[in-house]
Amino acid sequence: MDFLKMMKQAKQMQEQMGELQAKVNELSVEGTSGAGLVSVTLNGKGEMTALKIDPSLVKPEETEILEDLILAAHNDAKAKGEALVQEKTQELMSGMGLPAGMKLPF
Repeated sequence: MDFLKMMKQAKQMQEQMGELQAKVNELSVEGTSGAGLVSVTLNGKGEMTALKIDPSLVKPEETEILEDLILAAHNDAKAKGEALVQEKTQELMSGMGLPAGMKLPF
């Protein structure tokens, strides 16, 4: 393989990774806890964009339970988002003929 062709492929890969990052930033994932009593929505950057709490949980004497459920819902959403990003990255890499798990420099 000649050097010029390799450079062209590297540039193409970098552009595709940039497109992937833009798509990831537009993603929205929801995590839930307490059988759906608490839900958290995160964007592709991991920023919380929505928090929904069932009114039955809003009791001053049960704030610790509510705090735990919010954290659990956030962690659920974060894990789903990370899995989705991993899936999209693997799709892009396999489409370019790269091995799964390969670390890219950009």
